[in-house]
Amino acid sequence: MRLRVPAGRAGLTRCDAHSSALATGRDFAGRVSDFVLVVGVMKFGMFGINHGPCAIPSTAAAVARAAEDAGFDSLWTGEHIVLPDPQVPPSPVPAHAPFIDSAVALAYVAAHTSKIKLATGIIILPQRNPLVLAKELASVDVVSGGRLIFGIGIGYLKPEFDAIGAPFDHKGPRSEEYLAAMLALWTMEKPEYRGRFVSFGGINAMPRPVQKPHPQIVFGGHSNGAYSRAARLA
Repeated sequence: MRLRVPAGRAGLTRCDAHSSALATGRDFAGRVSDFVLVVGVMKFGMFGINHGPCAIPSTAAAVARAAEDAGFDSLWTGEHIVLPDPQVPPSPVPAHAPFIDSAVALAYVAAHTSKIKLATGIIILPQRNPLVLAKELASVDVVSGGRLIFGIGIGYLKPEFDAIGAPFDHKGPRSEEYLAAMLALWTMEKPEYRGRFVSFGGINAMPRPVQKPHPQIVFGGHSNGAYSRAARLA
């Protein structure tokens, strides 16, 4: 495909192996030149592999296989460890809505698929013990053959935090420290981390994730803080 572009717009030379087009334009000296125009590739993921109908294991396995056969890039879990009862805003679902634990659900569908990526979408990180979670997710990456995507959120339901016993304040800084601690455990020969909210040294945890240096990290959210964390840490 050849595209005519305005004078002075030539000069894009980066080539993407997945999707690109040859374009023609004029450089600043007025000369005609060809360059590669990079076109982004859209990937489709399927959300909800651990709740609603997919809280039934046989349904989750069937949906996972169908998604993989259809060419979906990834399967995503949601998370609420507990929910307010009765439901009150901003709780997204009734308290009786079933959510299979994300690590358990992803390990289960990993056994029924071979290549589709498996993502937490999201795990509410400040509610978790970062070392325990690092072990769980490293295990998922191992049993899936390196298909984990680690999706992170900081949460918004105070009753959920209160019931779990997790502080509701400083969720953003706490999440950033927890992530740094998990990365230390996944990547350092002798893991050590010293922070305000978590501190450890003189320990190790095996196995490490299959993906090196670590699984892909994404952040969920629509606040300025979420955008900042995605830009700096993902």
